[in-house]
Amino acid sequence: QVQLVESGGGLVQAGGSLRLSCAVSGRTLSGHGVGWFRQAPGKEREFAAYRHWSDGTTYYADSVKGRFIISADNAKNTVYLQMNSLKPEDTAVYFCAAGYSGGAFRTDKFRTWGRGTQVTVSS
Repeated sequence: QVQLVESGGGLVQAGGSLRLSCAVSGRTLSGHGVGWFRQAPGKEREFAAYRHWSDGTTYYADSVKGRFIISADNAKNTVYLQMNSLKPEDTAVYFCAAGYSGGAFRTDKFRTWGRGTQVTVSS
């Protein structure tokens, strides 16, 4: 069983940066990957970024491409989301997710979720 714990959220001004961390414990993720999703108030949870654990292939939503970077420290079993040039519309609870079953990056394609970390971007 994989457990995920997010950290690093907070309040930041527009144009600023934050780095989120997702600590992974339990079963090894070798051969799989970790995704980041976010959910703004009153909106559905949406895909932000995904990184394949073993070969490092990454994918990004258009809304964050060029501003967010997903990376990993395999030795620490931790996945990061570096968020730059933040905008007020990036305000959301950010979740990491594992157990990806393939296909589109939808919430129902991921089996395991963390509890999330709040990111608030002020204008």
